[in-house]
Amino acid sequence: MTDHTTDRPVITGIGITAPNGLGTHAYWQATLDGKSGIGPITRFDAERYPVRLAGEVTGFDDTEHVPSRIAVQTDHWSHLGLTAADMALRDAGIDPATLPEYEMAVVTAASSGGTEFGQREIEKLWAQGPQYVGVYQSIAWFYAATTGQISIRHGMRGPCGVICTEQAGGLDVAAHARRLLNQGARTVVTGGTDASLCPYGLVAQLTTGHLSTRDDPEHAYLPFDTDACGYIPGEGGAMLIAEHPTTAHTRGAHPYGALAGYAATFDPRPRPGEPPLSNLRRAITTALDQAHLTPHDIDVVFADAIGVPERDRQEAHAITTVFGPCAVPVTAPKTMTGRLYAGGAALDLATALLAIRDNVIPPTTGVRALAPGCDIDLVRGTPRDGPVRNALVLARGHGGFNAACVLTAT
Repeated sequence: MTDHTTDRPVITGIGITAPNGLGTHAYWQATLDGKSGIGPITRFDAERYPVRLAGEVTGFDDTEHVPSRIAVQTDHWSHLGLTAADMALRDAGIDPATLPEYEMAVVTAASSGGTEFGQREIEKLWAQGPQYVGVYQSIAWFYAATTGQISIRHGMRGPCGVICTEQAGGLDVAAHARRLLNQGARTVVTGGTDASLCPYGLVAQLTTGHLSTRDDPEHAYLPFDTDACGYIPGEGGAMLIAEHPTTAHTRGAHPYGALAGYAATFDPRPRPGEPPLSNLRRAITTALDQAHLTPHDIDVVFADAIGVPERDRQEAHAITTVFGPCAVPVTAPKTMTGRLYAGGAALDLATALLAIRDNVIPPTTGVRALAPGCDIDLVRGTPRDGPVRNALVLARGHGGFNAACVLTAT
């Protein structure tokens, strides 16, 4: 019999910087308790903006987590990413200084880039002139900044890269980490963070028309609900340490789980007069096939859950087409953090791994009545006991990107 597990990367470390918890333990406890990190925006005066709520990572002091010489060169999103990477490496029990530098790789997801850093430099340009724009503007905004800084900080000189597919990026980079491991890398830092809670960043997000403008944190982000009206933005995300199973076993690591299957599809822009086309279902079935699992083997689906009624119905239809109506538990803990863009799917992967570890499904908060066409078994209010052996994580990025990952217990 063929052993399909020999090339499945295992996740041996998790680092989380989330609006409802800084660090894996704090985040996981808050999530199981249904504690939300969504509240009024405090990073700037948002009174004149239509969106005034967000998921902010509170209690995070850049100077406590990032060396000052790096902090002045980088944006807040990179600070969150560097911190999460440090947490993940410690969790995995890995000291990069003891490993061959060309066998360590880094691949992260990015979406907005360093908008907060750019906001400050734009204000200097407008108010004082070009000579006052800092030299680090040229690198702090760049999508690969977090990847580069993690690589430099830990001496990781193996393959390094970044994938920009918005919310789907956190799954896409995990799949790329698998490729790198199968090509000879020993350890890969992967995942994503985002932080675009500044006037410039918020205005850019508003152009999608998908953000919720409600001021009540408990009812502003309600995916699959009859009262759904868009989503709340957030910042933060997660970093993961991926290793080849043989490498992890040799050093006595205790993996959270393995990446068993992955697929990506694309939704083209709809033609005039034609309904939107969704290829999410094909991503799900392809990921299941790659994992050598059937729909009956999946214990929970972590939904993308954008909170836009038409897109919620599309996702629910894809899930029910594969699994059947209300046939598999579905959850969306991001109702407690907001959508974190490049950090969102990475955080969902981390959450799914914790669910596998503890055999419990975290809840979706706030949702009261499922909208017509959303015939799913949504886990609401409180956690649901497992078992959780296999989890499916879905992500849909703005612009048509779809991704699906299957995680399995090791």
